[in-house]
Amino acid sequence: MSEGTAESGCPHIIKTVFVTVAIFALPLLCLAAKEFSMPKVQPAFSYPAHDHHGNENVTVGLDPYDTPTKSSIFTVHYRENELLLILVVITNDSDQPVQLSEMKIELVTADRIKLTPLSEDDIFRRISHPKASGTRYPVPFPTQKAKGGVDSKSRDEVQSALFRARAVEPRSSQAGFMFFDVSDLSSPLSGANFYLTGVRDSSGHDLMYFEVSLDKYLEASKPH
Repeated sequence: MSEGTAESGCPHIIKTVFVTVAIFALPLLCLAAKEFSMPKVQPAFSYPAHDHHGNENVTVGLDPYDTPTKSSIFTVHYRENELLLILVVITNDSDQPVQLSEMKIELVTADRIKLTPLSEDDIFRRISHPKASGTRYPVPFPTQKAKGGVDSKSRDEVQSALFRARAVEPRSSQAGFMFFDVSDLSSPLSGANFYLTGVRDSSGHDLMYFEVSLDKYLEASKPH
């Protein structure tokens, strides 16, 4: 091969290498740039899985994020860490505020296994120590680590997603995600019921407990 021929081939090789690197780097760049944003919340009665208390005019609605499509709004791969996220919406259509500071949650599976929402620290522990068999998504960019080995972006996402409301004002809704550990549960939603107690009216009196069947969600999710 002549010197001129070799030199003429170099730009083509360089271009090919550049395109190849760009193809592989683009998904990682998109992953690094992705930001979590809370989904648009509807009134609680709009969700198939809900319980409405007519006397108090308060409704609790649930929307599990149990599919890859729905989970794509997050940057953290919670499903691979055996975490089930449920969007909880509480709508107060009364003329008085309701208090949530003493509310308690239980998700009871068909096998009578009782699950309670994970605390913020429990969530951080889970996502910072994924199981060895889980899929890894290495990103070749420096990340700022927070305590517990969780990067600041993931930490901000969890803190933004969590249900934190302490009250629901009249004619309004409050919403957020609750995280449940569903390790070793193949079908945690089928036959499960969600119980919410400790909701109080403006006088401090407990409202009747809320019970939401997750089968309502599963039935509505079936293709028709």
